[in-house]
Amino acid sequence: MKKKILVIACHPDDEVLGCGGYFDKYKNKYEFKVIFLAEGSSCRYEDKKNDQYKIEKDILTRKKSALRALSLFSINKVTFYNHKCGQLNKVPQTQINKILEKEIKFFKPKIIFTHSNKDLNLDHQTIFKSVLVATRPTIIRNIVDEIYSFEILSSTEWNYSNKFQPNYFVKLSIKNIMKKWKAIKFYKTETQKKPHPRSLFGVESLAKYRGLQSGSIYAEAFELIRKFKK
Repeated sequence: MKKKILVIACHPDDEVLGCGGYFDKYKNKYEFKVIFLAEGSSCRYEDKKNDQYKIEKDILTRKKSALRALSLFSINKVTFYNHKCGQLNKVPQTQINKILEKEIKFFKPKIIFTHSNKDLNLDHQTIFKSVLVATRPTIIRNIVDEIYSFEILSSTEWNYSNKFQPNYFVKLSIKNIMKKWKAIKFYKTETQKKPHPRSLFGVESLAKYRGLQSGSIYAEAFELIRKFKK
């Protein structure tokens, strides 16, 4: 039986930005499930009442992009909760906690990947806190062994006063990096030209930097948050 890994992401695109190389490297070894807590589109509209049709269209497009991107890694277990983006801190934390507890108890992952509390994005910080609550030892009852946080380009690296400090690195190949970029390109509104972080230049530069830190050519970096020894 394959080891199960649950990726708890805030918005569709975060999963590939944070774990795309990992997905490609281990797509045949592990069983993945990805859940999205927020929709990632409505926060870009000022007049939400009059732009409701456009918002709904964008949310649907983003959902389709996520499914296409994840299909590159043979990931078909995907759930969308569609909370309003930019407003997760207004959702009662107990509500988010219960969603995560339910997902963990049903899927029974050995490893969880989620956002970093170092991110500038408040939605990302909110998810991180809820993951810690939902994985209390008395709640998970020996289901989850390891919890890691990932970094998101144009969110994590711009927090100059509270930096992301990885302590776990996964060596990647150029093939893994290019597959990650191919997946990111499904999110057409999220990709930019260099020197923007969300460009091929940005993705490859970060992978090279993490490679330098870990003695390889390319790597993805994570922060080990908690590890339970049996």
